Amino acid sequence: MTNSIIDSTPLFEVRADIPVAATAQEIYDVVSDLTRSAEWSPECQGGEWISGEPSSVGAIFRGENLRAEDVVGWAPLVRGTWYTEARITAAEPGRTFRWVMLTHAQEDQESIWGFDIEPAQEGSVLVHHFRMGKATAGIHKIVADLDEVQRKQFITDWTEKLEGDLDATLARIRDVVEGR
Repeated sequence: MTNSIIDSTPLFEVRADIPVAATAQEIYDVVSDLTRSAEWSPECQGGEWISGEPSSVGAIFRGENLRAEDVVGWAPLVRGTWYTEARITAAEPGRTFRWVMLTHAQEDQESIWGFDIEPAQEGSVLVHHFRMGKATAGIHKIVADLDEVQRKQFITDWTEKLEGDLDATLARIRDVVEGR
């Protein structure tokens, strides 16, 4: 068996930050309320807490997502409306909020999203990050019928998409928090 780029660890690791003219708690109140994600996420249209205390460690959020046809348009991705579930893994008010994506059986995957809030001279710096260690079941499904050249192109294109999503998310969160 030959090694594929899909076997790389981490498969994805992206990070972005933005200054926000607000307190760490004001920012945290927005990013920890995943039901508001339609206000700032390029794909998540909101959703609902399906177990646990909302926004607390162990709580599970079911997100409703919407992906356009032109997002890495050549790849066999889920398009239109689709759903995900995530478990909150860190919830430190004014500091950090993170979640892990779950399988359909609600098992943790090595797909972790998060926000960290750092103090700044004026306001705060909001950091958004994503790390996928081993490829998820969804990634394996996407690349199942791709050859290695196409798999490498998918990882390149998806990394660009993720970087763009993080930047867009941060800009939208700043607008929400600063009341623009």
